[in-house]
Amino acid sequence: MPTPIEHEESELLQAFEQGQLKSIASKSELAKFKAVARATADQTLADRRDFPLSDAQWNEFQQALDRPVQAKPCLQNLFSKPGVLD
Repeated sequence: MPTPIEHEESELLQAFEQGQLKSIASKSELAKFKAVARATADQTLADRRDFPLSDAQWNEFQQALDRPVQAKPCLQNLFSKPGVLD
């Protein structure tokens, strides 16, 4: 299912193709712009180092870190098998 942004992009592209919208950019230039915008957004998220939390969220995070370790048999089984690079 397309996200709301993808749906809106699809509607705009369709309107452009039907001649309802005029643009000084070509379709390939618009595609390049979209790719650069997405790459910039991805890089911005990857570079985030600060994740502001409310007091309640911080307390919840600390509680999760302080919980005792729990055995995960599925993970133990997964890691006991050779991987792709082994």
